[in-house]
Amino acid sequence: MLALAQVMRLEIGMKAFLAFFVAFFGAVCMLIGLAHIAVGPAVIPGSIPVNATMDSEDRFYATLFVGFGGALIWCSRALATRGQLFAWLLVVFFASGVSRLVSLWQAGLPHPLFQMLTVVELVLPVALWILYRRAFRETYCYGVDTSRNTPP
Repeated sequence: MLALAQVMRLEIGMKAFLAFFVAFFGAVCMLIGLAHIAVGPAVIPGSIPVNATMDSEDRFYATLFVGFGGALIWCSRALATRGQLFAWLLVVFFASGVSRLVSLWQAGLPHPLFQMLTVVELVLPVALWILYRRAFRETYCYGVDTSRNTPP
């Protein structure tokens, strides 16, 4: 009986940690996006002055990153039932890391910060998905809470 209680606390702790971390991750994304909107491309380490077209493009994509962060925060409030959207957000974040690999291949090495971010963008989504699957293994069915359909 004690072992079951310990497992339940561990699972509740993992779910709480995951929800907190996803919300924190979303807030960081929103802050980065807002910095790009407010300051423009000058906020990018190693950047050079850009023309109006590139400035506009940076601020446009920054707005999408703010929305991405907001979607993560929204998911974090009910991960058990918003798992499908959470999974797609992780796929998008992973794809951003793949895009950085394409840039590396075509344009060369970026600033060291962006080399590190490439690793983060490829590893973090996989790690979060594994944590999500472990935390919600009994209710996981593409974001649908199946625990209510099981007999007591």
